[in-house]
Amino acid sequence: MHAQVSVLRQPDGASAIAPWAIVLAGGEGVRLRPLVRQLCGDERPKQFAKIVGSKSLLGHTLDRVGLKIPPSRTVISACRAHDGYLAQEFPETPAQRILAQPQDRGTAAGILFPAHWIHSQDPEAVVSIFPADHFILEESAFMRHIVNLAAFVQRQPSRIVLVGAPASTPETEYGWIEPGETFGRIESDRVLQVKRFWEKPSKAQARSCLAAGHLWNTFVIVAKLSTLLDAGRRLLPQLSERLTCATRFLAAGQELPCEQEYALAEKADFSRAILQACPSLLAVSPLPAITWSDLGTPRMVLQTVRMMEQIATDSAPDGFRAKRVAAG
Repeated sequence: MHAQVSVLRQPDGASAIAPWAIVLAGGEGVRLRPLVRQLCGDERPKQFAKIVGSKSLLGHTLDRVGLKIPPSRTVISACRAHDGYLAQEFPETPAQRILAQPQDRGTAAGILFPAHWIHSQDPEAVVSIFPADHFILEESAFMRHIVNLAAFVQRQPSRIVLVGAPASTPETEYGWIEPGETFGRIESDRVLQVKRFWEKPSKAQARSCLAAGHLWNTFVIVAKLSTLLDAGRRLLPQLSERLTCATRFLAAGQELPCEQEYALAEKADFSRAILQACPSLLAVSPLPAITWSDLGTPRMVLQTVRMMEQIATDSAPDGFRAKRVAAG
């Protein structure tokens, strides 16, 4: 069944079809497991934990995405092993489509499986990909940037556009992007070619990237669906063929053959197999002036919580600020 078509208003007044969204919620969150155990009393994956704010990381991500992309065009890429947590997250039927992968086959399958499914609904789609473990303070500005990127990709479909963040430390747990010449513009913001991509480099390489002014990869991606799938077919042909068959069986309601295709699929990392392997396919759009953090490690969570406490203190009445200082 085809999802309802929604129309968004672009900044220049022209109408455009809303992009699709893939929300990545299938990871295990191993690095954050000790912290999640303290917060939740169990070892649930971090996307189902209330770490910052009153909702789970997945809940906050869906609210953020929903500012510009309707739930009818949003696909949650999950894992069947997390069915119990998904049931807690969505006690009623969710407005979004949940695609639960039968097995964990890495981030490449986590992206390409829902991409194949969206292609069966809307072959001409533009898709935006969002990890479910980010903190973003200025959510409206962020999503406005994503929608503008989607309109750009509709006009310039040859590149997979990464969203890059200004780097402040030599992180070895991120991908790093070396930007090149200008590829295009979104209003006053440049979209740049990508000269090179490193996934989780060594400490020495990360220091070199930082010194050279390279960008962190946020893993937020905007692309024409056909361009994304073509890259998958070229660089991961066996996996793409399995996922094509799995999607066909899924559409026919044949669960067992879908599981069998997944069981035979190779496990692959999207960043290493596609982004690092073929930077000529890529472009990068630096984040606008917003507050962004990846909540992938206890250190990043702690930094974000401290930042939020500081913001709350600075914006509170004088009496409240005095109490906070005294308590500290």
